[in-house]
Amino acid sequence: MMDVDCEYLIDRPLQIGESPVWDEQRQCLWFVDILAPEILCFDWATRRLAVYAMPSAVGSIGLTSQGGLVVALRSGVYLFDPDSAALRFLVQPEPDRPMNRLNDGKVGPDGCFWIGSIHDASPRQPTAALYRVTPEGKSVLILDGLKASNGLAWSPDGGVLYHADTRGPYIAGYRFDPDTGALSDRRLLRECDEATGLPDGAAVDADGNYWSAGVSAGCLNRLSPEGQLLESLRLPVAAPTMPCFGGPDLRTVFVTSLAKATANGTQPGTLISFRVETPGLLAPRFHTLA
Repeated sequence: MMDVDCEYLIDRPLQIGESPVWDEQRQCLWFVDILAPEILCFDWATRRLAVYAMPSAVGSIGLTSQGGLVVALRSGVYLFDPDSAALRFLVQPEPDRPMNRLNDGKVGPDGCFWIGSIHDASPRQPTAALYRVTPEGKSVLILDGLKASNGLAWSPDGGVLYHADTRGPYIAGYRFDPDTGALSDRRLLRECDEATGLPDGAAVDADGNYWSAGVSAGCLNRLSPEGQLLESLRLPVAAPTMPCFGGPDLRTVFVTSLAKATANGTQPGTLISFRVETPGLLAPRFHTLA
């Protein structure tokens, strides 16, 4: 395992830092603190942090075509305007599953918001699922019987969707149809464990490699498109939750983390970054209707 020289970007402690996404239009990094609950914005140029309080647990966010955010709250999926701080309800994918909360989500190459859920108790039960939310507010069930839906990412050409179940624990790949959002030809990329890192959030670089946050092992695992472990990077945080490529050249890797008890006391969640040679990809945007 290789150590990484990281920079700490914020001095605000996070409970469950998650869902970093680079906004090339605003030149900032958006991310969330699930339980605070807050959406946060780190400005690249000024290094200032803006904070937006949310009405309930905020699992994840994505960018929209009109410059706002699509947001997964406990109460459903909303559109958020950072300039006015207004929320507009779109859909509740799980009205009949009060034992769950919405978790890892990303906008896909199809312009839809892909959002997974998590069984919100311990031990996790297989009540969670993965949904595809369209700009019209239609929610379609894609995968069911999950414990903790996570690890969403797409190959550079948009033809493969990657998905993980943190408590499965495994990472899988699917053939992805960008026109319809249909999944097919499931293949198991990797079975995971506590020691090497249970799979949390993920990102894909321009070479098509899959970067998985090993939340139980304090590392990032970089996998080839075939699932081969290329390298494991040891981070200075105990529980990394998701990587994201960003910065003006997309060669900065941002990583969120969650608070975790260690031998030296509880380490708070935070936001760190480090530089890499291979850039990432710009995040797709949710095709907001006018």
